[in-house]
Amino acid sequence: VQLVESGGGLVQAGGSLRLSCAASGRTFMTYTMGWFRQAPGKKREFVAALSISWSSSGRSYADSVKGRFTISRDSAKNTVNLQMNSLKPEDTAVYYCAGRPSTAIRVSASEYDSWGQGTQVTVSS
Repeated sequence: VQLVESGGGLVQAGGSLRLSCAASGRTFMTYTMGWFRQAPGKKREFVAALSISWSSSGRSYADSVKGRFTISRDSAKNTVNLQMNSLKPEDTAVYYCAGRPSTAIRVSASEYDSWGQGTQVTVSS
């Protein structure tokens, strides 16, 4: 599966951005889509994930983004979105979309086998 992120940019603290991840090569059947981020000099960290199956979906968020970020799916467009509200300067990073062929949500980047190229999010203070 090929993943392409979009929607990054520069925003002031307290503002909002919406990231999208477009998937091609397969449709979402039983899959987990995740968002990770990596700031300069830091390790890639888990942000949010959405598990997708025929009958249900589940979500998980990093503590640092709970209540501010929302992950969702648009099955018609085959995209997974990350709505980011109340952004903080510490949210500044390159954000990556990732996928794994399982409905089990994992927070380790090594558990995901498909990755996008990343999109830059910069939050100014």
